Amino acid sequence: MLSLELITEAKIAEAVRAGAFDNLPGAGRPLDLDDDRLVPEESRLAYRILRNAGFVPVEIETRREAASLRQLLAVATDDAEKSRAAARLTVLEMTLEATRGRSLPRVGTYRALLLARLGR
Repeated sequence: MLSLELITEAKIAEAVRAGAFDNLPGAGRPLDLDDDRLVPEESRLAYRILRNAGFVPVEIETRREAASLRQLLAVATDDAEKSRAAARLTVLEMTLEATRGRSLPRVGTYRALLLARLGR
């Protein structure tokens, strides 16, 4: 995987030097991070409400937790703590791999969090 990343970075750097990215539409302007064209139209309002309330999709939470566990494993000195973190990381990575290309099951998480936030 690392070699693929290195090749990709080299190709991008070569294209930058050749000017392939000069004069692109929108150059110099900030990205539109509110672009939700990939979200089904009937779900956009719900996703926007959740995003504005500070909630993120389950997959993102899972990826964040996995990154935290990797950092913990890098600095942990206690063997029991390392073992627990490694086991949890393995479960998270297997879950992410098993659901690659599909959404993780939500099991009503967003609805429950939204209702709790709204005080219901």
